[in-house]
Amino acid sequence: MSKVEILEELPKLTTEERKEILLKLAELDGDYWLDGDEPLTDAEKAVLEARLFAYEKDPDAGSSWAEVEGRIRCRL
Repeated sequence: MSKVEILEELPKLTTEERKEILLKLAELDGDYWLDGDEPLTDAEKAVLEARLFAYEKDPDAGSSWAEVEGRIRCRL
């Protein structure tokens, strides 16, 4: 399957299927994404790992976008 064919098929996939593909891409190229032109420090990587772990443990613990946007708008 060519790259063009893959790109044409992506919109036909379910959200869950696209998420699976995204996770596989992150598995294959995740280090590249993190270590682009300005690599993250070890401290920054540790913060990201801790937040990812917290999210995976309880994905509903954070605020929704509507709540965050509301707080931001109140400050303006």
